[in-house]
Amino acid sequence: MLLEPLKTDSLVEAFVKRFEELILSGKITIGQQLPSERELAKTLGVSRPVVHDGLIVLQQKGLVSIKPRHGVVVNDYRNQGSLALLQSLIDYNKGQLEPHILESLLATRKLIELETVQLAAAKRTMRHVKEFKAIVEEEKTLDTGDIATIVEVDFKFHHLIALASNNFVYPLLLNSFKKVYTNLTYQFFLDKKVIYFVFSAHEQLTNAIIQKDSTHALHIMTLLLEHGQLHLRRYIKKQQQKEAL
Repeated sequence: MLLEPLKTDSLVEAFVKRFEELILSGKITIGQQLPSERELAKTLGVSRPVVHDGLIVLQQKGLVSIKPRHGVVVNDYRNQGSLALLQSLIDYNKGQLEPHILESLLATRKLIELETVQLAAAKRTMRHVKEFKAIVEEEKTLDTGDIATIVEVDFKFHHLIALASNNFVYPLLLNSFKKVYTNLTYQFFLDKKVIYFVFSAHEQLTNAIIQKDSTHALHIMTLLLEHGQLHLRRYIKKQQQKEAL
């Protein structure tokens, strides 16, 4: 049975999550009309206000359209989904991204980071320089077995590049990717050789940014991203092979 009573502290969030999963999995199809609020409330064992508020959230994400006197219809989220849907796509399937979603995210990250590192080299302030140096020095003291801290410091470095770009939107976009970014980098940081490569690249990037050498900064960032993508794809391939056994 697709719909069964909800039991949780946050019923609206549970409602939204349930229907996100049903829609993204295709169990509820594009163009399908949902039951009335009254029917949904009765089936799920919640109040109508919970159903109404949940449907509003789904509409804001672009997953459904609420049409007065016509009910609620499931949208094609590829055409009508909003930025609010991005985190849902990332979180879907317990963090295991579909290949085309993963490739899209990697391409988007590369686009953002290659742009921000050039801007950072051109627009960084002395405060940014001080912060870059502090992160590089912190990385030298980290225990290579403390993967959780390494992941956080790595993200902090890339987020600082976005901040130094002097573009208000780029840091916010990077924050949108933080959960999937840190989940995935945790896996390939288990290889200590990757840690040494990344920290070395961070130091080279810091020097290029200090010298305002955008060309060299772009080159190092390109190598760093390609290195990361290569290891990430290898890791995912191994995981898929394990699951197939």
